[in-house]
Amino acid sequence: AHRALAATFTADDTGRETGDAPSGTAAGAIADGVVRMAPRLPPLREETARIRDEISAARDAGIPLRITGAGSWLDAGRPVAAARTIAVRDDAIVEYNPGDLTMTARAGASLAALDEAARANGQCIALDPFGSVRGTLGATLATAAAGPLAHAFGTPRDNVLGVELVTGQGLVARGGGRVVKNVAGFDLTRLAVGSWGTLAVITEATLRLRAVPEHDVTVAIALAEKPVLAAATLDQLRRLPLAAWAIEVVNGAVAAALGLGNVPLILARIAGNEKLVAAQRTSLASLGDVATLDDAVWSRLRGVEPLSPAVARVSTLPSAMPALLGDALPAGAMPDGTLIHSTPSRGVIRCIVPHHALGMLRRAVGRARRHPSAPLTWIWERLPAGQWGELAPSAVATKLGRRTRDAFDPARILNRGILGESES
Repeated sequence: AHRALAATFTADDTGRETGDAPSGTAAGAIADGVVRMAPRLPPLREETARIRDEISAARDAGIPLRITGAGSWLDAGRPVAAARTIAVRDDAIVEYNPGDLTMTARAGASLAALDEAARANGQCIALDPFGSVRGTLGATLATAAAGPLAHAFGTPRDNVLGVELVTGQGLVARGGGRVVKNVAGFDLTRLAVGSWGTLAVITEATLRLRAVPEHDVTVAIALAEKPVLAAATLDQLRRLPLAAWAIEVVNGAVAAALGLGNVPLILARIAGNEKLVAAQRTSLASLGDVATLDDAVWSRLRGVEPLSPAVARVSTLPSAMPALLGDALPAGAMPDGTLIHSTPSRGVIRCIVPHHALGMLRRAVGRARRHPSAPLTWIWERLPAGQWGELAPSAVATKLGRRTRDAFDPARILNRGILGESES
């Protein structure tokens, strides 16, 4: 954590770097008699200065804070013990360089707005987490939430080039940069993404963009209801030479919610030039009949979760997914009303269950843990507030984790308890 902080530079509200340096030089680091010049930083935006001041005041008063953005995913993670909220609202696009395929935006910007701006120049962002389209950039990065596009482009950590953040000590820091080849302070960027706001408030980020493909086609292939046949098809899918943007497997309940019938499906998004798309479609046809769908199905899939659901995320080795999904997808394998979708290449299954079936799901996951194919882990993403203590163990803080928190938020004022009481 200290090395990560050393790779950043802080700034006051005039944009001057802080720290001591010889007269007539920009602030920087001095080691072995050599002055290493710090880059000139832009002035702080009004919101960053406000957040810094609010955090500093809360730290001095010992008041815990809850970080909020659009507020569409506040039931994710454990309930936060906080007396006040600190809102991230600035939604501006700070800098957009289509030639470099990079965009810098404030954390309050919605992913939909950023994608719309990029598409005006034939580009797009590769972030599509499940949930409301109002979801913000800051929340997506803080939770490291990923969707179907992670199949081809990885998780948020793989798509962020740099961040600006305010630590629990009220320090403004920047890691990474605004160009693809800039990796200064990159460790800080990767540390902040997925920290659930327990280290700092992310106020700004630079994203790597992707070119919109010439052709972008979504297709579906039905899976057999018998577990052994479904597993065989999924194993064959894993071995196909595909360059798809997304491959998602859904159970019959999700298919019905998407208006696609009520049988398990493979959804594939194949993109590229005409020949590449045709070749991938031919490969997929070896699994069964291929039906072309409206590409709006991906937006509907992102919003398939009902309000305030219970969501469990199960992870295993990608090689073990065919057998595991083969057992889970058929009707009757899980509690009635359970929505299941999976990204097989990542070894991740998300189970969305009605509240009355939480105990049944826990027993089903317990049986899956004993599956002979591979080790399996699971976590709850979302639960009713009163169920966390009963269904989910607290996060276990490691020595490194505690030292990292000590470096960024020693008073534990940011999102206190969101990872469990033992992490504080």
